Parts: sequence; C-alpha cells; structure tokens
Amino acid sequence: MSIQTILPIDRNAVIELSRSKQEPEWMTNLRSEGLALAEQLELPKLEKTRIDRWNINAYGSYKKQAKIASIDELPEAAKGLSNPDNLIVQKNSGIVFNQTAEQLKQQGVIFTDLETALQEHADLVRPYFMKAVEANENQITALHSALWSGGIFVYVPKNVAVDIPLQALFITDDAEASFVPHIIIVAETNSSVTYVENFLSVGEGAPLVQSSIAEVYVKAGAKVSFASVHNMGDSITDVTYRRAILDQDSKIEWVVGEMNYGNSMSDITSILKGAGSDSDAKVICVGTNDQKLNLTTRAVHFGRSTTSDMITRAVMRDQSTAIINGITKIEKGATDANGQQTEKVLMLSPKARGDANPILLIDEDEVKAGHAASVGQVNPDQIHYLMSRGITKSEAQRLIIYGFLAPVVSKIPISNIEEQLQRLVERKLGQ
Repeated sequence: MSIQTILPIDRNAVIELSRSKQEPEWMTNLRSEGLALAEQLELPKLEKTRIDRWNINAYGSYKKQAKIASIDELPEAAKGLSNPDNLIVQKNSGIVFNQTAEQLKQQGVIFTDLETALQEHADLVRPYFMKAVEANENQITALHSALWSGGIFVYVPKNVAVDIPLQALFITDDAEASFVPHIIIVAETNSSVTYVENFLSVGEGAPLVQSSIAEVYVKAGAKVSFASVHNMGDSITDVTYRRAILDQDSKIEWVVGEMNYGNSMSDITSILKGAGSDSDAKVICVGTNDQKLNLTTRAVHFGRSTTSDMITRAVMRDQSTAIINGITKIEKGATDANGQQTEKVLMLSPKARGDANPILLIDEDEVKAGHAASVGQVNPDQIHYLMSRGITKSEAQRLIIYGFLAPVVSKIPISNIEEQLQRLVERKLGQ
C-alpha cells in the first residue's frame, strides 16, 4: 500500500539547495530519490504506538546559520555541556562552531561536519551514507535522506586510538528551521574512539520534528563508545535511528539517555556481522505529563561467538506512556552467540503506563540467550522500611528511583555524562 505525503516540501527547492551547497551529483540525486520514496512509503510501524497521531509533519525549512566565535555565545542552557576542544555545534539547520585539536589532524583523524566532509572527503562519505540505515525503510528515513543538513563525520584511521572524547552539540531554538542532522562514524581496523552528543531545545516554540540518523561502522578489532543524551522540550517530536555494523572482534558501547519532554521514538540497532563482535547497550528514560515514548534496542547476530547485552530502565510518572522493546535476533550460522537483555519499567503514578516487551528470535541451536522484564510501581514496603529509619517519604522514593536506575547510570564510562544524566533525572522528577 502506498500513501501520498502531505508534507509541504518543494522538490525543486531541495535540489536547488543541494546544488547551491555544491554537493556531489550523487548526493543531489539521493535527495531527489528520497522525496520520491517518501510519497510512496508508509510511516514506521511501532509496537503498540500510533505514530501517525503524533505531530510528525513539522519539519520546517532550511535556514542558514551564522557562525559563532566561541562557545560563550551559545544559549545559557547549552553552556557547560561540552568543552571547546574537539567540539562541533549545530544550531537548527547548520553548523555554527567547529574546533578540532591539531593532534587529531596529525593522526589522520577526520572530525568535521558532514557538509564539509562532502566537499573535502566525498569518496569517504559515499560508501557509508544511508547504507546502515536505508532510505527505503519507511517514510521518515526517506525524508531524512532528502532533508538532512549539518551533521557529523568521524573517520579514525587504522591503529589510531583517540584518547579525548569527540563532542557534538545539537541545538534548536527556531521551530521554522529544519533540524535533521546525520552522523557517520567510521572506525578502521584496531582503532578506538569515544563520541559524545547532546541534543537540546531552547525556549518554547511551535511544533517541530527532530529527525536524526547515526550510522556507525566498526571495523575489525575496533572499538566505538557512543554516548547520546536527548533533552528537548514538549513541542519537539524526536525520531532517532542509531545503527552500527560490526566486523570481526569489534565492539560498540551505546549509552543513551532519553530525557525529552515530547513524544519520542528511538531505535538502536547493532548488526554483529563479524565473528567475535560485541555490543553493549544501556538506555534510561524518564517520562512525564502525557508524553509517549517508544524505545527499541536490537541486536542482530550473524557472526560466530558474537555477544550482545541490552539494559533499559524507564521511570514513568503522571500520564506518560512507554513502550520498551528489546529484540535479540540470532541468525542461522551464528553458533556460540550469546544475547542477553533486560527491560524494566517503574511507574510512579497509577495513570502512567509502561510495557516491557522482550523478544528472542533464535534460528541457531548452539547459542545462549536470555531476557528479563518487569513493570511495576514503587514497592510500599521499601518506602516503609526507609521511613522507619528516619528518612522522609519523598527522600525514600528518590533513593528507590536512583537505585532502580543505578545498573545503567553507574556503568556509564564517561563521568560528565553520568553527572549530566543524574541532573536531568532529578529535574524531570521534580526533585
């Protein structure tokens, strides 16, 4: 079944913008093809979620952004989230700040915005753009391939270890400006890198869709740590795809904090193609008001002796709703694979709703796989016990919530991200 997109997007304007940026012809063609696909494809089908009832048509239009000289010119809410070393800042549709240490350049590391990478390293970008996440998957991915702007490109050469985290900050403060960043990370054989990103909205604005895609390519023996915190207001609908393709003996660590106030869809997928590859994903979220969340974490095992571990913790209050999906898929031939997952939802209000859906899809006999899932409210016996020790009821509840989130938060390998998530949790819970 095909549908006609109702988005007021002018194909000629998209093509003209691409050409005005002097993008390669293949990118201009991809944008055009993406719009054509969007007119035919349906929205993604989400478990127990009607995304068509969300505000998903407000993409805005491209607006060129003025550069800033230093991070002191950032909005107050954005200050303190990053330091100026190895930092790229995207505001609305475009990059406004880009600073990379000379040491990285000497190592051959490329850390720049994707638009610049298209100009200077098109041959490196082309094999990876919209290859892990394909434009023809659904209407949202098709539109993303047509409308993306700004973005990040990371390339780490063979045998290079990047010791300092690479940081990206994405800010929206104009609902009329498109906010569609695309991230590509390529870690060559036996390299390593840590990438940290923050998404932030400033001020109360009209409805806007944030549509981002991150594609991570981890070559043999390489390691990538990918930390992402989304903290946008209730007028922002957040639709994010993160996907990694792993070769032999490679590893990816996902650390994701979904701290938005608006409706959010997150899809994190690791494709373990190479033997001995490993994926570790840790996700926390807090839902408030009438917010609707649909979070999927997925590991697909193709290689032998591959391992995956997924931990998701959700705390829901007010009338918020969370659908938490964990999917472990072990393909035929992936002998000695080991896939584990845990999803837990804690509800602080009788009107809050949380569903934890563990799914194991096993097509091979010689494997290990397991899951654990729970949905429940704060245990009154635990509250009573803590109060009997002289702790107030509100403090007792706070301790229980942080104990619930600790298996994820305490294992975050980047201390400033751990502290940031702690602050955001406190703010969302009104503590």
